[in-house]
Amino acid sequence: MKVIQKIGLFLFLIGLGVFTTIPFLGTYELNQEMVSANTKDIHQEKMLEILTPIYDQSYSSNFQFLSAFNQEFGNYNDALKAEGKWDEVIWDDYSFSLGKAALSSPVKDNPWLWMFLSIGLAVLGGLLYNLPKYKDEPEGIKNNGIFHSKMKNRGWLGMLTGSYLILFYVILYWFPAYLVNLVAMVDPLSMIFSGNPASQWFLYGFVYTLAIIVMGIRMFRKYRGNKYQQLRTASVMFFQTAFAFLIPEILVLLNQPYFDFKNIWPLDYDFFYSYQLDSFLSGGSVGMFMLIWGILLIIIGVPVFTYFFGKRWYCSWVCGCGGLAETVGDPYRQLSDKSVKSWKIERYLINGVLVLAVVMTILTIANYFSDFWLLGTVTNELHNFYGFAIGSAFAGVVGTGFYPFMGNRVWCRFGCPLAAYLGIVQRFKSRFRISTNGGQCISCGNCSTYCEMGIDVRWYAQRGQNIVRSSCVGCGVCSAVCPRGVLKLENGPEEGRINELPIIIGNDSVKINA
Repeated sequence: MKVIQKIGLFLFLIGLGVFTTIPFLGTYELNQEMVSANTKDIHQEKMLEILTPIYDQSYSSNFQFLSAFNQEFGNYNDALKAEGKWDEVIWDDYSFSLGKAALSSPVKDNPWLWMFLSIGLAVLGGLLYNLPKYKDEPEGIKNNGIFHSKMKNRGWLGMLTGSYLILFYVILYWFPAYLVNLVAMVDPLSMIFSGNPASQWFLYGFVYTLAIIVMGIRMFRKYRGNKYQQLRTASVMFFQTAFAFLIPEILVLLNQPYFDFKNIWPLDYDFFYSYQLDSFLSGGSVGMFMLIWGILLIIIGVPVFTYFFGKRWYCSWVCGCGGLAETVGDPYRQLSDKSVKSWKIERYLINGVLVLAVVMTILTIANYFSDFWLLGTVTNELHNFYGFAIGSAFAGVVGTGFYPFMGNRVWCRFGCPLAAYLGIVQRFKSRFRISTNGGQCISCGNCSTYCEMGIDVRWYAQRGQNIVRSSCVGCGVCSAVCPRGVLKLENGPEEGRINELPIIIGNDSVKINA
């Protein structure tokens, strides 16, 4: 079995190496026909003029091509800004579309081959590494030396992994033109699903989904014998593959609006943006159904399901962010900070993001129905700020890239506005709790070690107090790793679920389940 795992690791590293090398392959040569075909009608004439100096020039790398493109394009816009001619500035960024059009590379010529050599080998290697894993170990999870691992306890391998993820996310969100080779590689797949060439988001969604599937199989192996863990892992794999990846692409193929039926406002923060509402309203009966479905989830679905099942119904069974955290991020769950200071920061940050999302949405809706006379372009600036700071930097770069640094639920703990909304309902009006049997607790600490949400579960277990916290996502791992069966996830009557005794922290007193 060790030999198979070594082969798997070798194949994974080869695939990852090829994937990392692909963006640097090929040459770039732009002509007028490419510019005409990849720019908007209102910009076409001016773009043809701006890019004249780089026509039919051969560039040996994306760095050279984008440097030349940005110089010509930037000089034009900078001159207009200096003269105060803001209406003539071209705000659209054509570097990605024109870079992809100008690309000539072996990857673009043989996409299926390179897809196999990169993503294919990485997936195959991941499967070969994970399938034999835990085979010779008895059922039941213990700490198993995770705090001595160079990968799992902020060692050099973990730091390297985190740095790679952060760099990938930064390029994906803000410099996608450097990834046109990778995007061209998945073009055939995108054409099959949606009938359109791939974007960087299709590439991301494809890799994201495969990562959840491969690491989900690892979860099956790790938590074999635990039906709850097996079912919820299968659930997040299904919802990510079907609802987040395949169905939205197929909808586009059928000339319907792109829509993820499981994505809920305020996590889906652009749900009420003007372009999104116009897309729904112009989509006929299907678009109207999408709009009504989304609103019903917000005002009825979330409170009702959370009342009966706690926030685990979404955060641990449905959500794509949670799905990635629970599968890819599982090796890092023990890195979540359990301190009181971290808990206090968490409450301010996550509820602050929720307030910001609510205010932004109210202004957006008001402006939409007032034909944008209320605040004019202020809402657009707010959208840009939220999209950059929260939607990209926090949810993407920090939320995933910081797995090896701060644990797998950084976004869910500190930034997700939907988690905040679900948590408020769970804390004050829900039947869900984790009950404890203090008489059986041996203070081994497994439960606190494996809590990804930074809850010191052992503190509650030692005192036999129910755990009712707004941050708890009900993953059930604390119960799975308990050697004495002290912890139990329950949906019972509301009465008695909250113990009103305070926690004494130094000279301060706070409610036990606040």
